[in-house]
Amino acid sequence: MKSHQLFLRRKIRNRNQLSKANNGRPRLSVHRSSKHIYAQIIDDSRGITLASASSLDKDMKGKAGSNCDAATSVGKLVAERAKKSGVETVIFDRGGFIYHGRVKALAEAAREAGLKF
Repeated sequence: MKSHQLFLRRKIRNRNQLSKANNGRPRLSVHRSSKHIYAQIIDDSRGITLASASSLDKDMKGKAGSNCDAATSVGKLVAERAKKSGVETVIFDRGGFIYHGRVKALAEAAREAGLKF
């Protein structure tokens, strides 16, 4: 199989497990590209985004990019914005990405900033 097909299979498998375990919690969805990393907190029951952050934000002065430092600051930023919108607990959605490197750095930074998952 091609790598994109494997990615899509991981993504679908992960989403199915999350839908079984979410218990009405919003989802912290992570997307990473070769140049940037994005995170958003989504309420699937209402179909709206509650908070979002990315390495493209203007708040990310000098830390934009695709390294673990940028992912850490995006994780802190999305957690702060989630707390402002009243979200304390989420379920982590890594999509088809492996929990390693930038995805792991973002998740750990969000936990340190006060999100529970």
